[in-house]
Amino acid sequence: MPKLTSSELETFLNEPGHLLRLGTVDADLMPSVVPIWFVCRDDKIWFTPRAKSEWFQHLRDNPNVCCTVDESAGSMRKVIARGQAELIHDVGNDDEWREIYRDITTRYVPENFANAYLTDTHDEPRGLWALDLTRARVDTWRMPTGKGESSLAVWAPKHYHDDRS
Repeated sequence: MPKLTSSELETFLNEPGHLLRLGTVDADLMPSVVPIWFVCRDDKIWFTPRAKSEWFQHLRDNPNVCCTVDESAGSMRKVIARGQAELIHDVGNDDEWREIYRDITTRYVPENFANAYLTDTHDEPRGLWALDLTRARVDTWRMPTGKGESSLAVWAPKHYHDDRS
C-alpha cells in the first residue's frame, strides 16, 4: 500500500470539500468523533469549535486528538494524524483570527453563502485550535494507482500473516 508523498499530502489536505473527522475523549474517557471543517497551512491543521460545543470542552480537558481525512473514490487517499491540539486563540479573541475562519468557511461553501453565514454567526464565539503535523504521528496511504505499482498491493505488508514484504 503506497504512502502519500509530502507533495501528495499537501495537495490532498488543501483540496476543498474534505471533512476532518476529529476524535476526542470526553470526561468519562469515552471517544467522540465529530466531522468538521478545517484548513491546512504552515504544516498545521486549523479548526474552530464553537464555545458551547461538547468537543471544545473535551479539547480543554484533554488535548490529545486523532484526526482523519479520507476519500472513498479514486485512489482512496487517507490520512490519520495523532497528537496534541493546541489552543491558539481562546473564546473572546475571535477578531484576531477571523480571516482564518473565513478561509475555512470558503473551502466548503460558495463565497456568497460564506459571507451570509459569517455575518449571521459573527457574534457566536469560537476558539481556534491547531494540530501541528510536524509534531504529530501522521500515517497516510492510498490505493496503488501509479506506474509500476502492483494493483494487488492494497494492504501494508504488516497486515499479512505470512510476513511478505
